[in-house]
Amino acid sequence: MCGDAGLHRQSITVRKGRIMNYYLGLDNGGTSTKAAIFDENGREIASAGMDTAMLIPRPGFTERDMDEMWEANCRVIREVLKKAGLSGSDIRCAAVCGHGKGLYLWGTDGRPARNGIISTDNRAWRYPLEWERNGTAQWVFQRSCQHILSSQPVSLLAWLGEHEPDVLENTRWIFACKDYVRFRLTGEAFAERTDYSGCNLMNLHTGAYDGELLALFGLSQCADKLPPLRNSTDICGRITKEAAEKTGLSEGTPVAGGAFDIDACALGVGLTDPGRLCMIAGTWSINEYIATAPITDGSVLMNSLFCLPGYYLVEECSPTSAGNNEWFIKNLLPELRRECAKTDLDLYETMNHWVEEIPVHEFCPLYLPFLMGSNVHPNACGSFVGINHFHTRKHLLRSVYEGVAFSHRWHLEKLLQTRREPPVSIRLAGGAARSPVWTQMFADVMKLPVESIAAGETGALGCAVLGAAACGDYPDVKTAAQAMCHISRTAMPDRTRSVVYDRKYELYCKTIAALDGVWDSIQAYRDEFSGQG
Repeated sequence: MCGDAGLHRQSITVRKGRIMNYYLGLDNGGTSTKAAIFDENGREIASAGMDTAMLIPRPGFTERDMDEMWEANCRVIREVLKKAGLSGSDIRCAAVCGHGKGLYLWGTDGRPARNGIISTDNRAWRYPLEWERNGTAQWVFQRSCQHILSSQPVSLLAWLGEHEPDVLENTRWIFACKDYVRFRLTGEAFAERTDYSGCNLMNLHTGAYDGELLALFGLSQCADKLPPLRNSTDICGRITKEAAEKTGLSEGTPVAGGAFDIDACALGVGLTDPGRLCMIAGTWSINEYIATAPITDGSVLMNSLFCLPGYYLVEECSPTSAGNNEWFIKNLLPELRRECAKTDLDLYETMNHWVEEIPVHEFCPLYLPFLMGSNVHPNACGSFVGINHFHTRKHLLRSVYEGVAFSHRWHLEKLLQTRREPPVSIRLAGGAARSPVWTQMFADVMKLPVESIAAGETGALGCAVLGAAACGDYPDVKTAAQAMCHISRTAMPDRTRSVVYDRKYELYCKTIAALDGVWDSIQAYRDEFSGQG
């Protein structure tokens, strides 16, 4: 084993008589932490990951232990270095991405001020509605170029100000997910622009914090708790002695600013020109393209700064994507997971076979993938509609696959209305991109070619691209992305299947419209039952 590892290291370290450069990317999702190491050609040398617990103290609340999250990052870094056969000194630069929205507060006592809040949290749903009613949202959009979500820091900070004022008073830094991780690695507090431009705390036109925005939200007292702003490729500190001991990285290793995970994934799939779209099918249904100017007519959910200078990220999104699949596995397929673990069968490959067993034209129950919220309605819930005694779990599983694809199409149609030309293709990332069955379904539903990237961890690859540019191994981010991101396969749409999916999608949209008046009644019952009304 030791001899093999040594040979492996030699083979990957030397390129044409010189030392190969390696970059570490960290990707922190809502319930997972992943690390991957890439070389300067974008080859994924090794990856490691682990789950972190989602805490649900009350309905609509999703949180995580911030110390557990930090320990998870340390663990996966140690593991990926071991898998790669590399030492900490081999890493040229590290960078971090993480989920947007949510909230991670660092206290004045040098500890987390409370549990981190994940991007699927919906506790603050009333605040965006009130800001919409009183005209605040319209004024905000003129400055931030984005609508207000309940999971954004501004909504959560308003909620904390009302329900946990002591927490805010004792907060030193207001962090996004990945900026908190970088802070623990370096000891230096910074706010990276792609994240903070996507959470209504910044004026998109100036690229800076806006005191008027904070005042509109009633958050002026938080101004001195916002870290200094930096760019994705700025060196935002170096690995501290303490972090080096916990991670295996070398003290002094530079850490780049990193990016909002939707930016990192877009970069990781090679989105460097406006001609293509990127879809990220993870916990969130992320649908985006880059442009030289934001869309300011209110027709898209949000615009934010992209990690390519001079570009904006135009985005439509909701927490309605492949995370629904994990819920299905946990609650409806626990014995299948156990069986696969015992027999070395691949769980996800087995599920793909299940989906393929059901003909595309067969009616499966319509699935609304709103387990963790939606922007079709603030109180929308996940639903199966049209179940009868004939349907099995295989039908329901296919329903989940289709419902997730339809949620992406719902956003795609809004994006297409803002473009003069349709995209030439879609670059797909996230869990769905690992499934050839799901990837083909995306192509058929969207009626566009869908391209997948060779790297398994696209968010971490985006971080590696930023790290390579940050330490000067490439002259700029675009050059680094073009050198490091490679297409592995393309799924072309099938016209016959697309016609069937058009019919199903029409039913999906009709179902959403028909239930519009039901969601508030369900929420009212919940509030009454839980004593929160």
